[in-house]
Amino acid sequence: MKYLGLDLGSRTLGVAISESGIIASNLETFRFREDDYDSAINHTKNLVNQYKIDCVVLGLPKHMNGDLGIRAQLSYDFKDKLISLCPNLEVVLSDERLTTVIVDKTMIAGNMRREKRKSLKDEMAAVVILQDYLDRK
Repeated sequence: MKYLGLDLGSRTLGVAISESGIIASNLETFRFREDDYDSAINHTKNLVNQYKIDCVVLGLPKHMNGDLGIRAQLSYDFKDKLISLCPNLEVVLSDERLTTVIVDKTMIAGNMRREKRKSLKDEMAAVVILQDYLDRK
């Protein structure tokens, strides 16, 4: 199976891929107009078709106490719209708490420049989301 990992923000979509089902790697950061999720969904649909993806793992932002907020509802809506466009696609929501913190600490420990960290943050968060899912499978 082939997987995409997604970290959905209000203006960016971090994308990771696993063609082996074992290791996740960063693919890209897709930028879109603020809250233009239809653009992000269409881009994801194109990636699903281009890479022949079987499963999308979408980050589900939860509050630290486990509650779901507005951002979580956006992930549920994104999932529903993506499934309507790609009915044979499996879409899994995966807890993304602390992924950005993990990514930031890892990149800082690797002495990565601030500009480089900023440009890679979203897609590396998608890698963490996807790799966590693959490890749990």
